[in-house]
Amino acid sequence: MTTTVEKNAAAPAGVLSAAYRALSIGLVALVTLTAFEAMAVNTAMPVVARDLDGLPLYNLAFSATLAASVIATVLGGRWADLRGPMQPIAAGVAAFVAGLLLAGLAPTMEVFVVGRFVQGLGAGLIQVSMYVLVARAYPPEMHPRVFAVFSAAWVVPSMVGPAIAGFVVENANWRWIFLGVTLIVIPSALLLWRGSAGRTDGDGQTQDDAEPAPALGRKLVWATLTAVAAALLQYGGALKTAGLPLLAAGLVLLAVALPKLLLPGSLRAARGLPTAPVLRGLAFGALTATEVFIPLMLMNERGMSATGAGVVLTIGALGWSTGSWIKGRGVIGNLVAIRGGAAMIAIGIAMVTLVLIDAVPIAVAYVAMAIAGLGIGVLHPTVSVLVLEMSKEGEEGANSAAVGVGESVFTVMAVALSGALFTAAGGSYLIGLAFTALLAAGAFLLAPRFVHAAAPGTMEGAAS
Repeated sequence: MTTTVEKNAAAPAGVLSAAYRALSIGLVALVTLTAFEAMAVNTAMPVVARDLDGLPLYNLAFSATLAASVIATVLGGRWADLRGPMQPIAAGVAAFVAGLLLAGLAPTMEVFVVGRFVQGLGAGLIQVSMYVLVARAYPPEMHPRVFAVFSAAWVVPSMVGPAIAGFVVENANWRWIFLGVTLIVIPSALLLWRGSAGRTDGDGQTQDDAEPAPALGRKLVWATLTAVAAALLQYGGALKTAGLPLLAAGLVLLAVALPKLLLPGSLRAARGLPTAPVLRGLAFGALTATEVFIPLMLMNERGMSATGAGVVLTIGALGWSTGSWIKGRGVIGNLVAIRGGAAMIAIGIAMVTLVLIDAVPIAVAYVAMAIAGLGIGVLHPTVSVLVLEMSKEGEEGANSAAVGVGESVFTVMAVALSGALFTAAGGSYLIGLAFTALLAAGAFLLAPRFVHAAAPGTMEGAAS
């Protein structure tokens, strides 16, 4: 009989080894394409709104996608647990393609918004179901490397997506940003389907173990209310002082609906798995809200060009990719990655704030974002891996969905509230960035409560 030591000593197969090549390429392709669309649309939206005479619906085109993804994440997580991951992935691909076609062929802004909503449904189903597919198709020792590749697949589009979208908008037509992706999504999905053959057969719960339909229906209602609350926060933050009533309404609605979607004990940071949605939401929200401030701050306070300010964010993206690669190599432990990652995000935010002082070289901003990027790069995939390891069989999708919802909602809250504080303080970058640094510090303090499971569903011992 093979001993535990012998198993641990065996080197895990490569993500692109022959046994996993088709599956891995298919997964990475879908992640990259959904990420590219999410990044590229930011560049194209001003032109879309102008061509379709739809400026009043500009923000709704973003909110619709967010709302749909929250709902689809809840549905897809449970669906993947009950029936295996391939059904919701197939449905997600179909919805994503349908949304791309609707958006790309939209004759009016109203149709475009509907297309964006359908895209959000597809992206939400795909992303959460992929977590379940990783849990069931790859051995546990490969999970860190798989999630490191996923992180890289998100980072690359963040660097090249806006540039490609700008080229397409200027030299062709914005519609090809949506229509062109459809030509690649379907072959990628077929490759994924081929690579997963035989790896998820028989997975999923039996009907006796399944969550009752009324319970799932209630979750979808709470997901819808949470999506509405997130949209209110997003609008409230964008409207500045006039949006304070919307911010208040969003926070109240969120306080009622969000706990129904997270894990029991999440909002009080109960030790173990329940801490995951809040911890990753605080860390990712802190960095995202900081990235909203950085271009504006560097251009207005230090006279940088838009291109130069964008390079600072690109450095952060490269740091993320590097951090994920380091964690995937297994050279640092889980607790060190999570707590150290949160600390690096907080340090990076503090350093970039120093650039407000004229005597501080601009180069500090580049170093700061490299550090923050490294931090999220080691933290983000580590949480993903531990959520799968801590989950009981058949609950990977539901738990991953809770983490996904928490990350999305806390990110919206971070952006909205930091923006509101920035405005209330008379345009003080110091106040806005101090708030995001506090969020990262909160993730640092919560990290020891998120510990490695000794067995599925148990929380014995600290993460290694």
